Amino acid sequence: MMRIYGTTILAVRHRGKVCVAGDGQVTLDTTVMKHGARKVRRLYHDQIIVGFAGATADAFTLFERFDEKLEQYKGNLVRAAVELTKDWRTDRVLRHLEALMIAVSRDSFLIISGNGDVIESDDNVMAIGSGGPYALAAARAMVRYSDLTAVEIAREAVKIASEICIYTNNRIVTEEIDIEEKKGDTPNKGKEKEEDDAKRPDSKGNR
Repeated sequence: MMRIYGTTILAVRHRGKVCVAGDGQVTLDTTVMKHGARKVRRLYHDQIIVGFAGATADAFTLFERFDEKLEQYKGNLVRAAVELTKDWRTDRVLRHLEALMIAVSRDSFLIISGNGDVIESDDNVMAIGSGGPYALAAARAMVRYSDLTAVEIAREAVKIASEICIYTNNRIVTEEIDIEEKKGDTPNKGKEKEEDDAKRPDSKGNR
């Protein structure tokens, strides 16, 4: 059976903002099936940002279940994540789903897996997917040695990963939360962007 390969999802918490960025490529075996998939989404009244790496159908199933958990626990991201992983491990259907998720809010910064793991990053950068290590290294360097914003760091780091990982492209979408806003405020929306240079062919000939 042909395998659907990975992606790059990166989260950066920096200077009062938290941003999640992801590329748009879907790869089936040796073929690029889609260039502009949206792998980063908002949940729970736009207060939670989630990005996924893995099979697309599996990820959408997990999005729906996760959104239900967030509603049940009134937006408590850690509690909802723990309850999701319990179902993910034990549910007859969910336990066969293959995906990794990044989930962030103003207060929490998590990686969630079907093995029952709910992991909070040691620093303010985390990444998943086949291009994750490249994006993670690039983002950490930019956090330490540049004056870029969280969105700029996330976008540039995923772009660097796209130049190395053949399963990642430069059709980058970002979502951002202002973690210094009051909790009653409406989170910043409309932050999803695609790279301007995505219109130009990248190193793999994608547009």
